Amino acid sequence: MAEAESTPDMLVSGDANPNATEGPPEKRPCNEVEHMDTDTPPPPPKNDSPQTPKAGGDMDTDRNTNTTNVNGEVMVEELMEEEDESRAEATFRFTVENFSKVKETQLSPPVFIRNLPWKIMAMPRHNPNAERPNNKSLGFFLQCNADSDSSWSCSASAELRLIPQKDGVETFNRKIQHIFYSKENDWGFAHFMPWHEVGDTQKGFIKDDRILLEVYVNADAPHGVAWDSKKHTGYVGLKNQGATCYMNSLLQTLFFTNQLRKAVYQMPTESDDQSKSVALALQRIFYELQHNDKPVGTKKLTKSFGWETLDSFMQHDVQELCRVLLDNMESKMRGTCVEGTIPRLLEGKMISFIKCKHIDYMSSRTEPFYDIQLNIKGKKNLYESFQDYIATETMDGENKYDAGKFGLQEAEKGVIFQSFPPVLHLHLMRFQYDPNTDTNIKINDRCEFHEKINLDKFVQNPDAKDPAVYILHAVLVHSGDNHGGHYVVYLNPRGDGKWCKFDDDVVSRCTKAEAIDHNFGGFDDDISIRHCTNAYMLVYVRESCKEEVLCPVNEIDIPDNLIERLAEEKKYELQRRKERSEAHLYMPVHVVTEDQFCGHQGNDMFDMEHVHYRTFKVLREMKLGPFMEMLAGSMGYPVAQIRPWPFQQRSNCTFRPTMIDVENDLEKSVVVLAENDPPWYVFLEVVEPDSDVACLPPFDKDSDVMLFLKMYDPKAKMVCYAGHVYVPISTRVEELIPIMNRRAGFRSDTDLIMFEEVKPNLVERIQDYELPLDKALDELMDGDIIIFQKDDPENEECELPTAKDYFRDLYYRVEVVFCDKTMPSDPGFNLVLSQRMNYFQVAKCVAQELNTDPMLLQFFKTQGYRDAPGNPLRCTYEGTLKDLLSNLKQRGPKKLYYQRLRIPINELENKRQFKCIFVNR
Repeated sequence: MAEAESTPDMLVSGDANPNATEGPPEKRPCNEVEHMDTDTPPPPPKNDSPQTPKAGGDMDTDRNTNTTNVNGEVMVEELMEEEDESRAEATFRFTVENFSKVKETQLSPPVFIRNLPWKIMAMPRHNPNAERPNNKSLGFFLQCNADSDSSWSCSASAELRLIPQKDGVETFNRKIQHIFYSKENDWGFAHFMPWHEVGDTQKGFIKDDRILLEVYVNADAPHGVAWDSKKHTGYVGLKNQGATCYMNSLLQTLFFTNQLRKAVYQMPTESDDQSKSVALALQRIFYELQHNDKPVGTKKLTKSFGWETLDSFMQHDVQELCRVLLDNMESKMRGTCVEGTIPRLLEGKMISFIKCKHIDYMSSRTEPFYDIQLNIKGKKNLYESFQDYIATETMDGENKYDAGKFGLQEAEKGVIFQSFPPVLHLHLMRFQYDPNTDTNIKINDRCEFHEKINLDKFVQNPDAKDPAVYILHAVLVHSGDNHGGHYVVYLNPRGDGKWCKFDDDVVSRCTKAEAIDHNFGGFDDDISIRHCTNAYMLVYVRESCKEEVLCPVNEIDIPDNLIERLAEEKKYELQRRKERSEAHLYMPVHVVTEDQFCGHQGNDMFDMEHVHYRTFKVLREMKLGPFMEMLAGSMGYPVAQIRPWPFQQRSNCTFRPTMIDVENDLEKSVVVLAENDPPWYVFLEVVEPDSDVACLPPFDKDSDVMLFLKMYDPKAKMVCYAGHVYVPISTRVEELIPIMNRRAGFRSDTDLIMFEEVKPNLVERIQDYELPLDKALDELMDGDIIIFQKDDPENEECELPTAKDYFRDLYYRVEVVFCDKTMPSDPGFNLVLSQRMNYFQVAKCVAQELNTDPMLLQFFKTQGYRDAPGNPLRCTYEGTLKDLLSNLKQRGPKKLYYQRLRIPINELENKRQFKCIFVNR
């Protein structure tokens, strides 16, 4: 774009204000242009006249002239017969009437290219910095999809032309290349030509106060708009996760190696974990590429690699990724009907040799290869790169070859190809280490490659019946530098010369020149070809093997079990997607029964972190009546045999069931009953399984209370759940004793001690059994808990003689992990201890677990900032276990370290270290 850069008439985005001024040239976005691979635009028509217009360039079409009046001032003429709105290129004209009187921006009617509306935009522009009296110019821009504010983009190259209307005058034209998007939807020249020159009849560009503007556009398929790749090409693309375009290009190349695709379908993956199996992920991608109508995602494949989200935003080495995938597939195919497919397709053989010059002696070794890395720096074409690859190196002077019994000999060292595979992968060495800068650099040198090549001259013994003639199948292209860029692949899927461009999720038809000629690299005068866009990998298919390698892949080639598995996955994903989209309409309800209360040794009725709920996902607006019917059906009871008791968080930090008025609340929704705070926790009361009762006993919310009973055994230091009872609130405490004895299996006249579990670390003894419940208990409510135990003098000899002692000890109880300091990966063992224990009590418990003497153990605190042993703990430590653990995270594991000693800890701590230095006389 030397023309635009050498003049102040810079290439800029358009402005609807005709009087808009331009800033200094250095601030104008004249270089903000992006590359798009295109054919060379047709040459501008010469000496056209408005009466006998001709088609622009070398388009083999007649002009289809349609003149449309726009506000009585402007007309547009489309030059192409083709009405396909998805076409890649078009030439169209815009006639500006009454040019000398134009003051506002003029827009042509839209012409659709790549399904986007394109318009010519013309306006008068003023340049106050111009050092000439005539500072007014013609602004000429190309506008794309201006009415859309969505996130879209379209890369295009164009030629803007001012058509002469006088014989002997050549068309005035300028070229642009730009990525159009919502914030830069027009691009062109603010000062395309001075206004007075356009209006000068002697210049030949104006006639009858009318000028003709023409644009040739060649556009890539757009991103972010409704582009149906399947409709336009028959193929679909792959979604980009952030920086996975390089992987998408490689996957498309492997997919269109049809014989390989068939073998991939046959890999045994029935028992594979779908989150870890690379083989299954490849099968899924290939199947979806073959059957989907929309772009295919690759997240499951990258997840199977073990990549985290960040890895998807980093570009990895393509050759390395290719080899990893092929190795994985090859190992998965072993022992199956497709074993050896990859070597048969991709493996060639080369001979590495050293040949002595002066004696008849040669050493050689045959080596297999899956790909060939070719040097392209300074090489004119692919044949020169191959010639460089097999060039011999002379071994002489100090580098002579040791020929065994012949001694050191001058020799030639090199390689020659024994055979080439059916599918030939060529990696062009675009990225190389530069010792001068100590960094990797990209080699953008021009290196030509051809659609058909003959490699016989590089083979040791060419086969006359099967020459090494190859047809180009794929061109993988990189745009950018060694720090990053963008990858696309051009594919010739059927080997018939019909090329497609696969740019992540967008697939479009393209010309042979776009796929091949524009990707040689090097510098070109055509701005539509950027020198940093070039091929870095080529895939050739042997002509004699083309029908076999590119054979059709039909439904019969895919195992039924794989189809069924992928269909089930799809069905499950659709269901999950539907659930996520409707999640706001539902709420979870966690249901517990008395079975979950049994065995609980702590406060309240269950441990919220460890209990196994029956979870139901219900509509937030579901009424209580249908909700109870659903619960009854799921639990296997009639509605009359269940009663829900919602849990409520009390102000004293307890979590207890509370009464719900079923009869009056039947029409209330569950979200209202849950007080708009899901999830909703519910205790479901049901009749006893062995009882013959038809329904639960009635409960009077005004006069009855529901109490939960627990029994404490001091000898076993255990709490047992003893069920629940309905009793009137006027019931005396002593009336509960027969019920408690019967539930505990005691004699009916057994004396009991009772406690009320008020809150954590607060269990109060009930003193007067003759009082009614509402007087004996503190603020009597449904869900209150009474703990009872035998009134036995022998309990005094127990470590925790009463329920009050037990719950106080429980309050201070903590689970501690003890790890061996001398073993870095030791998982340790867990002990449940009291936070009130002192050093020797802790040491005694650990020693008992390790079967050693407590004095032969040394303990270490855990470092607060990382999971590692810290300073040693002295045996004279006067604090408690709670003090030792105070610096650890509240929700993290409580961990201490220990090490075994050969001498008692008190002796070790009384010894002093000293350093000895032995000095020789």
